[in-house]
Amino acid sequence: MTDFLTVTDSLSVAPQITADDVARAASEGYGLIINNRPDGEEGGQPLNSELAELAAGHGIKWAHIPVVSGQLTMEGIEQMALALKEDVKTLAYCRSGTRSCTLWGLAEAFTGGLATDEILAKGGAAGYDLSGMAPTLEHLRASAQG
Repeated sequence: MTDFLTVTDSLSVAPQITADDVARAASEGYGLIINNRPDGEEGGQPLNSELAELAAGHGIKWAHIPVVSGQLTMEGIEQMALALKEDVKTLAYCRSGTRSCTLWGLAEAFTGGLATDEILAKGGAAGYDLSGMAPTLEHLRASAQG
C-alpha cells in the first residue's frame, strides 16, 4: 500500500497510487483524488482513465491536473486551486508526492489561504521541504492580496 501523507486536515499527498489505494481512499472517506501525473510519464504507470473509472465506481470525484515534473505553470496552480475548493477530504498524487505537495502550497499562496510559514511547516510535517519555494509563495500571496 502507498503511504498517504497528511498535509492538512482535508488534504493528503502520495506517490503513485494503485487500484488497491483507490479502494483504500474510499474506505478512509476521501471524496476527491487529484492526479498530477501526465499519462506515460513512467513505464508501467496506471493510466489516468483506468484509475478515474475505479474512483467513480467508489463514488470518489476525480481531477486530472497533469504537470510535468519541474515545469509548474500558473495554469496548473490555478487548476489545483480550483480543485481544492471542493469541500471534501482529498488525496493528491504524483510520482513521489513532491509535485502534489508543491502544487498544494502554490495554490494556497495563490488563493491567499495559508501564510508562507504555515505552508512550509505543513509541507515539512508531511516530509516535503518546500523552503526553496518561499520567495515564489510570497510573490503569489502578495498578488492574491492585490
